[in-house]
Amino acid sequence: MIEVVRPGPLATVQDLGRPGRAHLGVPCSGAADGRAFRLANRLVGNPEGAAGVELTLGGAALRFHRHAWIAVTGAPAPLRINGCAQGTHAPAHVPDGALVEFGTPPSGLRSYLAVRGGVVVEEVLGSRSCDLLSGLGPAPLSPGDRIPLGSTEGLDDITVDVAPTPLMPETPVLHIRPGPRDDWFTDEAMATLTSTLYEVSPESNRVGVRLEGPPLVRARDGELGSEGMVTGALQVPPSGLPIIFLADHPTTGGYPVVAVLASSAIADAAQLRPGQRLRFRV
Repeated sequence: MIEVVRPGPLATVQDLGRPGRAHLGVPCSGAADGRAFRLANRLVGNPEGAAGVELTLGGAALRFHRHAWIAVTGAPAPLRINGCAQGTHAPAHVPDGALVEFGTPPSGLRSYLAVRGGVVVEEVLGSRSCDLLSGLGPAPLSPGDRIPLGSTEGLDDITVDVAPTPLMPETPVLHIRPGPRDDWFTDEAMATLTSTLYEVSPESNRVGVRLEGPPLVRARDGELGSEGMVTGALQVPPSGLPIIFLADHPTTGGYPVVAVLASSAIADAAQLRPGQRLRFRV
């Protein structure tokens, strides 16, 4: 098992979530940056959906009570095993009893720890993911927690030495598709959205990225009835400041959605950190 010595600012167990239950009011949840999460599992020979640990701004220390192979992807948090520096985006061996420590990544927000065999906390509705909005799944990790590890029997061999570390741009450009409720906004609103810089608010979390910048002006009054929401939706509350919905977003909402992120941009949105600036492009 793994013993949590310190969890850092926020550490949660995640897998690929609970898809297909939105009609029951159950969010999908799962790893916010699914691209990095899947890569971590592939590097240690796991199935892509094996549960691992999502770290926010690093800072964690974990004691392994079994030798293991691990991989860390996503935000490149400095990694040390028993005090020795190790590279990220590559398999690394952890001896029995070793302390694995994570520094603060110089860029990006969320790092992913995959352990060969996965972590096997109790499933809730078919997933081991911690959902901060609904409270489903295991609680965020705390000092003293012990995380059981799964069996490595029958897993694929580890065949890759290292994967490229993705470049995290200082000012990301997120591509969007207008709608479904862009007609609730003036023509100038979409021009504002795609021509100015927005800044990530400190109030952002796994539910959504709150943005600060020029408000988007509505073309009509009133409110919508509740509609289904998807990951990547740009919902616009009465303040006019859009919110990018991430993994733990609600399944329905009554504020209009001016645009939706292209699927390739969702992982980039999950790595935005407070104070960072970004642009949108159609």
